[in-house]
Amino acid sequence: MLSVHQLTCFLAAYEQGSLTRAAEELGYAQPSVSEQIRTLEKSLGVQLFRRVGRGVTPTTVADTLRPYAERVLASIDEAERAVRSVRSLETGTIRFGMFGTARLYAGADLVADVLERYPGVRVELVGQNSTDVQEELRRGRLEAAMIAVAAASSEGMTITPVARDELVYISADPERVASPVTAARLSQASLVMPETTWRANDSTRIVLRQMLHETGRNPMTRIEVEDVETAVELVGMGLADSVVPRGVVDQLLPRLAPDAGWVSLRPRQHDILAIVHRADAILSPAAQLMIELATHRIQEICEPVRPR
Repeated sequence: MLSVHQLTCFLAAYEQGSLTRAAEELGYAQPSVSEQIRTLEKSLGVQLFRRVGRGVTPTTVADTLRPYAERVLASIDEAERAVRSVRSLETGTIRFGMFGTARLYAGADLVADVLERYPGVRVELVGQNSTDVQEELRRGRLEAAMIAVAAASSEGMTITPVARDELVYISADPERVASPVTAARLSQASLVMPETTWRANDSTRIVLRQMLHETGRNPMTRIEVEDVETAVELVGMGLADSVVPRGVVDQLLPRLAPDAGWVSLRPRQHDILAIVHRADAILSPAAQLMIELATHRIQEICEPVRPR
C-alpha cells in the first residue's frame, strides 16, 4: 500500500533530480529516502527512476504518477487546514456585520444559533447602519456581512441578495392608511425618518428617492431621528408619518404605536437584504457559518430571494 511518506520522497526526488538533494530538502537521511522510493517501486512493480551519474532521471511511469501524488498530498494539506480551521472556530472570535435594525429581526437568535453549535466562541455582531458596515468590509475589518442594499451591485464587492423586506407607510391617522400610498401622496407627506446620520446613503431613503424621482421631489422629513424605535413612537403620537420595513412594523407597532396602522406603497417597494463580501475574499469557516445561519434566520422572517 502506498504511504504519504513514500509519495513525499518520490516528489522530492522527482523535483530535485537527486536523492541527496531530496534528502536535504526533506531533512531526512539519504538512505531513508532511497529506501522509501525502493519500497514504493516494489509496491507498484515498476521502476520510477534511473541513476544518471550522481543524479536520478524519472521514467515515463514516474511522469504518470507525479500529478496523482501531488493531488494526494494537496488533499492531505487541505484536510489538515480544514481541521485547524474548525479547531480555531471552536475557541476563537466570530465577527460578522449586520444591518442596523437586525436587532429587531434575528440578532439574539443568531447569536444563540452560533453558541449552540460552538459554545466556546466569542461573537461580535457589528453595525449601526449598512453604509458603515460596507465601509468596514472595504477596509478588510470584516470578512462578510448581511446588509440592506438599494441595488444589487457595488464595485469590488460580491453581493448576493437573500431576502427582501417590503417598505410600508405607517400613520396614526386611519384615513392615511386606508389605501396604498402613491408617489404623489408620499411627496406631500410629513414624515419622521430614522438613520439621520446616514440619510444620504441609507437604503430605505434611496429607494424612496427613486420612487419619487418622477415627481421631481424628495421625501419631506418633518422630524429626523437616529433610531427607528423613536420614529415609531412619534408616529404613534400622531406627530408625523413614516416609511419603514415591514419587519420593523411587525416588531415595534404593537408595542410602541398600538393605534397606528400601515399600508403598502404603490408600486410596492422593498429593501433588499444581501450577503456582502469583498470580491476577492476567500471566506473562512467562521464567515461561512455566519452567512449560513444569518441567511436561514432572515429568510424565516422576510420574503426569500432565490438565486437566479
